[in-house]
Amino acid sequence: MSEHTENSSKTSQASGGQGGDWQEDVIRRLVFASLNEQRKARRWGIFFKSLTFAYLFFILILLLLPGDGGLGPAVAGKHTALVDVRGIIAADAEASADRIITGLRAAFENRNSVGVIVRINSPGGSPVQAGYINDEMRRLREEYPDKPLYAVITDVGASGAYYIAVGADRIYVDKASIVGSIGVIAPGFGFVEALKKLGIERRLYTAGEHKAFLDPFSPENPDEVAHFENVLKVTHAQFIRVVKEGRGERLKGKDAELFSGLFWNGEQAVDMGLADGLGSSSFIARTIFGEEDIVDYTPPVSFFDQFAERIGAGATRMLLDYTGGLTLR
Repeated sequence: MSEHTENSSKTSQASGGQGGDWQEDVIRRLVFASLNEQRKARRWGIFFKSLTFAYLFFILILLLLPGDGGLGPAVAGKHTALVDVRGIIAADAEASADRIITGLRAAFENRNSVGVIVRINSPGGSPVQAGYINDEMRRLREEYPDKPLYAVITDVGASGAYYIAVGADRIYVDKASIVGSIGVIAPGFGFVEALKKLGIERRLYTAGEHKAFLDPFSPENPDEVAHFENVLKVTHAQFIRVVKEGRGERLKGKDAELFSGLFWNGEQAVDMGLADGLGSSSFIARTIFGEEDIVDYTPPVSFFDQFAERIGAGATRMLLDYTGGLTLR
């Protein structure tokens, strides 16, 4: 009896041990399976995050790079070339000399372009940038005498924009276009009386008699005003000379009126010799150049450049208004 009980106890212990091993094995398998699932989930998560990052990076690159990757327009066959001058003319703007000249050179150098149109919609801007563009237009006309260069003014071709237009062989406008404004402007402010009313004392330290030239917080110096007016007159004379060189005997009317800073609509501009006729870019391409297929050579502006331009152009205008910088507008 005693022996039977002892054997039964050993059998029970053995069975219990085997059962415990089985349970531990199941638990171990479950834990490892859970860990493997977590690893897989983590790997897939990293994969999808990397894929999303790569996609966003690719989109960003597309936005920052020019639309054609800087390779220029793909052109096959004869066509009319087009370069746009849009907005304020300034070094950091869409209508900068660098961008416009790059487009003009590409347009002239392409053997398949039968003629070039500079399409203008601008109120003016920097006389330096406008002068660079005008000079390059005249140079390209001399280098490619068989390839005509026409300017087409759409909404506005005033001041510095007209300075650019006169670099073309001929100028076409719409009957309602704004044309002219041949003058120079240098805006500024005077805060002397405001400082007095506010009880603010102005402290300004300089080395050089005229270093604080036309400081808006100091009373006007007659000698400085006379000097600045002379600078404006000389710049205006340069503008007038460029217009006369570009338009020649086509100009009609008295100089005092033409170069007074006034502007006119397209019909009036044609009558005064500031433009040669009424017509759009498509009209020029189809009727005059004989190639209605128009290819845009204007260097594209990236998203980043557009954003920077809006900030930069606004800051530039504020700076010019504050300092009295010269603008053709």
